Amino acid sequence: MELKKRKTDIAGFLSLGIVRLTFFFLVLILLLLLGKIFIEGINVISLEFLIDEPRNNMSEGGIGPAIFGTVAVTLLMVLFAVPLGVFSAIYLNEYATDTFFTRIIRTSINNLAGVPSIVFGLFGLGFFILFIGKGLDDVLQTGLLFGQPALLWASATLAVLVLPIVIVSTLEALNSVPKSHRDASYGLGATKWQTIKNVVLPQARPGILTGTILAISRGAGETAPILFLGAAFFLPNLPVADLCIGDYCIPMINPTEQFMYLAYHIFIMATQSANPTKTLPIQYGSTLVLIVLTFLLNITAIIFRYRFRKLLGRL
Repeated sequence: MELKKRKTDIAGFLSLGIVRLTFFFLVLILLLLLGKIFIEGINVISLEFLIDEPRNNMSEGGIGPAIFGTVAVTLLMVLFAVPLGVFSAIYLNEYATDTFFTRIIRTSINNLAGVPSIVFGLFGLGFFILFIGKGLDDVLQTGLLFGQPALLWASATLAVLVLPIVIVSTLEALNSVPKSHRDASYGLGATKWQTIKNVVLPQARPGILTGTILAISRGAGETAPILFLGAAFFLPNLPVADLCIGDYCIPMINPTEQFMYLAYHIFIMATQSANPTKTLPIQYGSTLVLIVLTFLLNITAIIFRYRFRKLLGRL
C-alpha cells in the first residue's frame, strides 16, 4: 500500500513538473515575442506616426486612418454582438424549454466557435453585401450605397464571428446565479422579466463583460473576415461624415465607407509591399500599436467588470 502511494506521488510530481515546465516555456515564448515587437517597434512610435496617413507606398508616414478604422469597426462590432448575444442567452436560459430544437441551437452555437474565420468573411460577402445590401439599394433606389463593401458590413460580419463567445459567456454567467435568488424574487411577487432585470442580470453582469472582453480580443485582431468587406489597401481619408442639424454639424462614423484596418495594414505591408524590408520597422510599430490598442479596449471592459463586482460585494 505504501509502495503504491509512493508511485502515485512520483507520478503526480512528474505530471506537475511537466505542466509547470510547459507553462513557463509558453510564457517565455510570449515574453520573447512581445519583447521583440516592443524593441523593434518602439523606435517608430511618435505622435506623427499615430495620427498621420501612410505615404510613399506605405514606407513613410503613419497609421492614423488604420487606427481609426480599427476602433470604429471594433466599437460597431460590440454594439451589434453584445445586445444580440445577451438577449439570445437570456431567452435560451430563462425562457426556452429543453426541447430537441433548443438543443440543436445550443449545439450549433458551440460549433460556430470552431468555424474558420475566412468562412465568416465569405458569409458576410454573400449575405450582408450581395443579399441585404443589394436588396436595400433596390428598395430604396440608392444606386450602389449599401451593396458594396463597407465598414457597416465588416462590423456585422465580425459580430457574427464573436457572437458564440458572447452567448456562451452570458449563459455561464446566468447559470451562476443561484436559483434561490430567483425563487425569492418570485416569492415577493416579481414577474419573470422583473426578476431577470433586477436580480439575475446585475449578478451576471461581470460574466457578460468577460464575454465582451473575449469578443474584443478576437474581433480586433482578425484579418481574414474583412478581406472582402471594405478593408482598403490605402485610404488616407477617414470614414466620417457630418451630421448637420440646422447650422450645427457633428462629425460621425460613416458606416457606408471603406476603411483601413491595422491587422490588414500589417498583412499588406508584409506580403504586398514593394520593399518589405524597408517597411519592416513600420510593421513592428503597427503591430505594437495593435497590441496596445487591443489591451486598452480590454482594460476598459475589465474596469467596468471590476466596478460591477465591487457593487455586488464580490470583492
